[in-house]
Amino acid sequence: MDKCPEVKSMAENLLPKDLPEEEFILPGTRACSGCAFALAYRFALKALGKQTIACTPASCSTVLSGMYPVTSLRIPMLNTAFESTGAALSGIRAALDILGKKDITVVGWAGDGGTVDIGIQSLSGAAERETDMIYACYDNEAYMNTGVQRSGSTPYGAFTTTTPTGKVQKRKNMPAILAAHGVPYVATANPSYPIDLYLKFKRAKDEFKGKTRYIHIIAPCPPGWGFHTKDFIKIGRLATQSGAWPLYEIVQGKLILSKPSREIVLGKKKRVPIREYYQAQSRFRTLSDAQIEEIQKELDQEFESYKQTC
Repeated sequence: MDKCPEVKSMAENLLPKDLPEEEFILPGTRACSGCAFALAYRFALKALGKQTIACTPASCSTVLSGMYPVTSLRIPMLNTAFESTGAALSGIRAALDILGKKDITVVGWAGDGGTVDIGIQSLSGAAERETDMIYACYDNEAYMNTGVQRSGSTPYGAFTTTTPTGKVQKRKNMPAILAAHGVPYVATANPSYPIDLYLKFKRAKDEFKGKTRYIHIIAPCPPGWGFHTKDFIKIGRLATQSGAWPLYEIVQGKLILSKPSREIVLGKKKRVPIREYYQAQSRFRTLSDAQIEEIQKELDQEFESYKQTC
């Protein structure tokens, strides 16, 4: 793998003024105020363009998109059952290939419940079949659309309605699970770094067409996480700055850190203590000082491993 100082982040080569002006989500959606997922969706669709068909299971994405015949999207979108996004994407792709419409991008847009838990089997099957698709998981770290129940992606210590004293298990590492499938392009993204997110979708579309691509996006949720709607960009940045949500790509099995995380590893920027990230949200209120210190030690070890990689 290339050394970190030699790896240039894609976001270093693009300015906000260079982004496409065309919008594919109309104003007036039913998304909550301060919804990070909606911002991520907006920039992802800018990268993918109008030759795109989306597929989403039961989720906040369905709320934003609306139900037929009313929709906020300017691209075709299929609503499917909670567990079947990967299978539905495979079906759409097969139909398009039969029609010779290989220039249309097929994208799945599912939450962590529909990806990490209920939908993992159909996603795994699609990845094993090497379905030509981009699968995006917007991860708000619980079942937010049904009342904030814990998911396999809920972090240790977080309050949900089914873990009122804090979750006692650690979260699944979905990017690593997809990388283990041999998927050629896996990435993490954060709408608080929108240009980085945009370019990862652009790269997934343009450079790895014909194979399964997977992008895992953190999506801070004001009502579910317990913070003011005005702070969702701040919370997202704290997630990456603290190391709770590192930004990277896994290209053909090789890890490449994105600029915000790479600068921390190289010592150009100081990592924010995880306590600062936790204190900005009410969902971690049951964590003790000892638990936070233990989590900090684990993050320190993780970033030491990144130094070895680089």
